[in-house]
Amino acid sequence: MYREQKTQLRKRFLGVSAGLALLTFSLTAQTSGTAPARQPDIDFPTVLYGAAYYNEYMPGDQNERLEKDIALMKAAGLNVVRMGESTWSLWEPEDGKFEYAWMDHIVDAMGKAGIKVILGTPTYSVPAWMAHQHPEILADRIPPGQFGGKAVPATYGMRQNMDTDSPAYRFYAERMIRHIVAHYKDNPTVIGWQIDNETASYDAANPDVFIGFQHHLEKKFGTPENLSKAWFLNYWGENIHTWEDLPTREGAQSTGYKLEWSRWSQMRVTDFLHWQAALVRECAGSRQFITTDYGGMMKRDVNENAVADGLDIVADNIYHFVPQDRFDGATQSIQGDFSRSLKHANYLVTETNAQSTDWTSSYQYPPYDGQLRQNVYTHLSNGASMVEYWHWASIHGNQETYWKGILSHDLEPNRVYAEMSKTAHELQKIGSEIVGLKIKNDVAILWSRDSDNAISFMPFTSSGPQWSFAGPTADYRSLVEQIHRSLYDMNVGSDFVFPDTHDFSQYKVLIIPALYIADDALLQKISDYVKNGGHVVMTFKSGFANENSAVRWVRAPGPLREAAGFSYQEFSNLAQPLALKDDPYHAGTENKVSYWAEFLMPEHAKALATYDHPFFGKWPAITENEFGKGTLLYEGTYLSDTLQSAVLKDALAKAGVKGDYAPAKIHVQHGVNRSGKKIHYYFNYSAAEQTANYPYGAGTNLLDGKTVDHGTALKLGPWDVAIVEEQ
Repeated sequence: MYREQKTQLRKRFLGVSAGLALLTFSLTAQTSGTAPARQPDIDFPTVLYGAAYYNEYMPGDQNERLEKDIALMKAAGLNVVRMGESTWSLWEPEDGKFEYAWMDHIVDAMGKAGIKVILGTPTYSVPAWMAHQHPEILADRIPPGQFGGKAVPATYGMRQNMDTDSPAYRFYAERMIRHIVAHYKDNPTVIGWQIDNETASYDAANPDVFIGFQHHLEKKFGTPENLSKAWFLNYWGENIHTWEDLPTREGAQSTGYKLEWSRWSQMRVTDFLHWQAALVRECAGSRQFITTDYGGMMKRDVNENAVADGLDIVADNIYHFVPQDRFDGATQSIQGDFSRSLKHANYLVTETNAQSTDWTSSYQYPPYDGQLRQNVYTHLSNGASMVEYWHWASIHGNQETYWKGILSHDLEPNRVYAEMSKTAHELQKIGSEIVGLKIKNDVAILWSRDSDNAISFMPFTSSGPQWSFAGPTADYRSLVEQIHRSLYDMNVGSDFVFPDTHDFSQYKVLIIPALYIADDALLQKISDYVKNGGHVVMTFKSGFANENSAVRWVRAPGPLREAAGFSYQEFSNLAQPLALKDDPYHAGTENKVSYWAEFLMPEHAKALATYDHPFFGKWPAITENEFGKGTLLYEGTYLSDTLQSAVLKDALAKAGVKGDYAPAKIHVQHGVNRSGKKIHYYFNYSAAEQTANYPYGAGTNLLDGKTVDHGTALKLGPWDVAIVEEQ
């Protein structure tokens, strides 16, 4: 069966490749000559502030609507829009028939109004004619958690329903990209290109995807026997001796197979976006930048740092789903920190909340007065250089009817428009002072996508009947978010680092949540970091399995044993929360741990906390070990939020990292602007007036022009912000 599938795919690919060669020749003939060296303009003179705009969605006279919208944008002070990524069917209404006039008219109007444009390649939603002519383009989907079930063929009607590896899809996508980008490459209004939109693997498991996976395994493991050994396929007698015997994704039970398939899904996304970026780079103007809008960071099937290697600048769609009274900036911070860490540079927010969100009308929570403005400065304080709303005007029909824009369905100026305009006019005055903010942190969180995936295959909590006491309330992601939230509440800035980060030494503290999957080299790098003076805070499940998701056949925590100063042979789920003896971190009613306990046996480490329990009390819950010039603190269990914050506060203090301990509802962010001046953001995430002591050098609040001296009691109104630039 597999050989027949391969033969069919090769025939299809050869046919498509012939057409593709003709297309490439044709376009090359049109754009012959040496392309100028690209110097994309990503050093923006001021903050970019705008919205996604879809004139094509508007009812009634669209030309008349365009005039009104641009007049409103210009009056409000917007300076950028993003367009074009969602409507392949207008760019190419029929196979090979390209239309530009509808977009030329909009781009020209924006240019005359002084509004810059970011155009998107419209590849995430295929036109109906393509799906009809090439139904094989549609993805055969297997959800990530499903193993042992058949793939479900996608049907036409939803976006992101394609196999992006399909030769036919790639043919049409390349043709489209080359045409559009070449058309606008010299247009001064078009400053950048967004490739695709919120790209993922779409859970595709089509025959060509599986064949690609097999070839990836052949290259990685060399022989079927090597793969069988690495994945322990002797289990159930499923070892293979020819590559044709490799089971398809539907039937796989091996944890090694599952982990490698997740990696293959990530590689597919990376390859697709790098392929698009190369096409755009070849055809675009030298000053036009290339980005893609990640649909939220830390996805299991997207290797965001690998994708970032092909971009000029990172962009993320950052929505906060904690509305109104719960609005606190934490979501923007974790997403912004991750975005900034990918290239150690500023980033773009291509989508964020305007009014309310959701694909139904059951989550309609528009922002309170002040929150829309505060959201903009929250993004900028984390290192964003652009903030765009999704979207300008609310859509009158279809799936996203209630994902509201700046304008409501009546398309008239409103309360949100007024606040957006106020913010835009502030940015016209101070944007050059706060754009390009540089942020340096002493703390980093190690993010392991492999560990996230592998723990999802073997979770430490479950909602199944025999584990109903636990409930699916904790996993790798919740642990990362808990740690980041603890730092955020202490006003301690943090970056993210990755298993392939070359060197951790620029950070005083490295926090490592549940590093379940790691090769020996990564564990040695962590040990060397500690030995050379670094301070690590590490949690349970670390060092347990190797890079193939096989549990190490040495005593846990494997190669970390010397640096950690303990070993263990047993572990247990916790049927109910346990207290720590004598409340060592003064957590009060939250002096509790849950879900998981490793029976740590100290060898050199000292116990910092033990369980208050007749059985589990034999083992420490938290240990600390001095190793070389540094320390490794280990949490052998899942701490409550309060306890986690207390442990981290103590560990940071020992490492010489101090937070900015402002009042509870006040959050503080710091950076340095392009003039070399220190910038301090103060946010009041509450409905009551708050006062915070200002302990830094004298400066000016950029938002009201008032002097702020050292020791000033800085007063902030409800949902307000102050931005102090030191003299």
